[in-house]
Amino acid sequence: MTQQGKKAIDLVLAESLIELSAKKPIDKITIKEITDKAGVIRPTFYNHFQDKYELIEWIIKSELLEPIKPLLNAGMIFEAIVLMLNNISANSVFYKKALKLEGAVTFNQIAMKCVYEMFMNIISEKSTGKKSKYRWLTPEVISTYYAQSLCFITEGWIAQGMDDIEPKEMAEAYMYLITRSMDDILSEL
Repeated sequence: MTQQGKKAIDLVLAESLIELSAKKPIDKITIKEITDKAGVIRPTFYNHFQDKYELIEWIIKSELLEPIKPLLNAGMIFEAIVLMLNNISANSVFYKKALKLEGAVTFNQIAMKCVYEMFMNIISEKSTGKKSKYRWLTPEVISTYYAQSLCFITEGWIAQGMDDIEPKEMAEAYMYLITRSMDDILSEL
């Protein structure tokens, strides 16, 4: 199967899960329901994904993170965050349901893994041959810090319903937090 064919099936399965999530909690959606809605057989699903949590990971990576990588690489962090939040807002029903995932795997775990990997790739690439001022600030530590902060802000925004705060305003709040010290923020209260 060509890469293009694989991606097309991945997309059909993702759209199926997203549509089904509008009707019921994601934890209750079965692989059979996903494949029936997608018009494929169960083995096709398992040729592409281990389980529905890996499918959610694919959705996060392809819908939210891939589009923002060029902006992040160009140093356009604000624009990247606005784009990511706009993409979440465009699919708000799915992300609200995904945030409610309970059990062995949570949305936070999936999102953290995806965002961490993205930051690790960017930071490792940009830091090649460079030495950190502080030994403790490894690419892993920096990636974890920014992944946790971005996931925390984004999940809080989703949990509050996303309706009262526009993506641009949320991105401004995030940029405000990550570009100021605690002293700056306390003095500006």
